[in-house]
Amino acid sequence: MKVKRIVKDWALPLSMVTGALSYFVCRSLPLAPLVREQLRESIPYVQPTLIFCMLTLTFCRIKPSDMRLRGWQGWLLLFQAGTAALFCLLHQSVRDETARLLLQSTMLCFLCPTATAAAVVTTKLGGNAGTLTAYTLLINLCAALLFPTFIPLVNPTDDMNFWLSFRLIVCRVFPLLIFPLLVAFFIRHAFPRLLHYLTAIPDLPFYIWTVSLSLAIAVTTRIIVHADVTFTACLVIALGSALACALQFAAGRMVGRHYGDNISAAQACGQKNTVLAIWVGYTFLHPLTALAGGFYSIWHNVYNSYQLYRKARPVGSPRNDN
Repeated sequence: MKVKRIVKDWALPLSMVTGALSYFVCRSLPLAPLVREQLRESIPYVQPTLIFCMLTLTFCRIKPSDMRLRGWQGWLLLFQAGTAALFCLLHQSVRDETARLLLQSTMLCFLCPTATAAAVVTTKLGGNAGTLTAYTLLINLCAALLFPTFIPLVNPTDDMNFWLSFRLIVCRVFPLLIFPLLVAFFIRHAFPRLLHYLTAIPDLPFYIWTVSLSLAIAVTTRIIVHADVTFTACLVIALGSALACALQFAAGRMVGRHYGDNISAAQACGQKNTVLAIWVGYTFLHPLTALAGGFYSIWHNVYNSYQLYRKARPVGSPRNDN
């Protein structure tokens, strides 16, 4: 049916619009302050639960032997770490506050690890979810080391040392990445019949992700609306995150093409864990840098929406809405 085709082709844009509208609808409803507070407090629990289910279902489709190391992974690790280091050095050499905000925000976008949901989009685009998952593990470990290394250089504080920063970031990132992987491998070896049922609906992880994306966009909208920021600063952060997004997708695709894995490499480098970026920016850097994660969430999802639409409707293909 035509409606079903439209929903399938435009799942990500519809999810993003729904998320943004849901924030404004909830804001306009005459809800009691306690109810609003409970809604806000429920999101940090609901979203990780959705991501856990989505990743478990996705990892059930990946054999441990599929998680191979490839040459592009090493090059992209160097690219992301090196680019972040460059922005960190530039930050040290400028004194203009707007320029420093731009450099901090852009550095955050390059340091931020791959989104846990990247395997879902990679699978939909026809990439290799196994090699992307291997890179996701590597870049998260790398980010856990690099964040505590670079953050004190751009925003030194007395109460935050390397090991405390490292522990906070690892405790926030790895449980949501490792536990679904272990659960999926356990199901694969211990419950093959359950594995069959869980993988019977091929697009189920993707649709769970669209719900999670709506929540993420609602949170992003709230951050942008409530940010005490001038238009110039907001524009600077938005442009910096857009530039970082374009460069990382382009670099991933260019490097991955040499290894016959351009889809996976592009998603690995370009699709980011923006929830982590927002938290790191708000916790460790200038609070306004949290906007970079919010804007990046919009940019990479808009680009992925375009890619999924092109995948479903290749140029020159006949229309078939029935």
